[in-house]
Amino acid sequence: MPSNDAPRLIPTGTCWCGCKKEVGLGRFFTPGHDKVAEAALIAVKYGGSVPQMLHANGFGPGHSITDKAVHDAGWERCGRCGYVGAPASMRNHEKKPHKADS
Repeated sequence: MPSNDAPRLIPTGTCWCGCKKEVGLGRFFTPGHDKVAEAALIAVKYGGSVPQMLHANGFGPGHSITDKAVHDAGWERCGRCGYVGAPASMRNHEKKPHKADS
């Protein structure tokens, strides 16, 4: 499961990507701006490359980030096709037909 060491964050009413737009109650981002912030962080810290980010954190072909997420962060693996995702993503995934189901 995820670590409880991270601080509890409180939405401020302003988008956290830095665009200064007002957001709805309980939200950190305007729609899509979480991905903007994520891409900007990767650009600033890792030169814009997801492989560089994975490598800098000790992950890659020989050390799977998705296996680590399943083992340590409560992610799940689909027994039918091997898809890996967070529980909410897995619930959506399992509603979809699989090739073996067709």
